[in-house]
Amino acid sequence: MRWSDIDAYGHVNNSAMLRLLEEARIVGFWGADPGEDPDGSLPEPIIDGRPGSGTMTVIAGQRLEYLASIPYLRQPLDIQMWIGRLGGASIDVSYEVWSPVGQQPAVLYTRATTALVMVDAATSRPRRLTDTERAACERYLEDPVQFSRP
Repeated sequence: MRWSDIDAYGHVNNSAMLRLLEEARIVGFWGADPGEDPDGSLPEPIIDGRPGSGTMTVIAGQRLEYLASIPYLRQPLDIQMWIGRLGGASIDVSYEVWSPVGQQPAVLYTRATTALVMVDAATSRPRRLTDTERAACERYLEDPVQFSRP
C-alpha cells in the first residue's frame, strides 16, 4: 500500500483498490522476466499476459463490495485470489482483501471479482483458453466470491 492510496477521508480510495487488485493479478498472471526470479520464489504464471507473450487479458467487467474502510497500513494487505469461473474465452477472478497476515482480529475489507477476456495480441480478437491455460486455471478453481448484496 502506498501513502498516495489514502484519500481525504483517511482510507484507501476506491480507485486505489482497483490498482491493488491489478497488482495481485499481475503477480498471478505474468511470468517473471529473465533474471527477475533467481531463487525461483515467484509463482508460476496462470496465464502469461506479459507484453510480448501473444496474449492480452482484457477486463470485461468488475464488481467490488467494500465491507470496511482500509486505513493506512505499513504492512501489506493479504489479497487472496482464485478463479471463480472458467468460460470459453474468459475467466472470472475472485478476490478477498484482508488485513495484513498475523493482524488480529483479521478483517475482511473487500470482496471483488474481475471478468477477464483472453485476446490474441496480434489480431486484437478474443481467443479461447488453450488446454494448458485451462489446466492451470483449474488448479485454482473454487466457488465464485459471494457478495452480501445481490
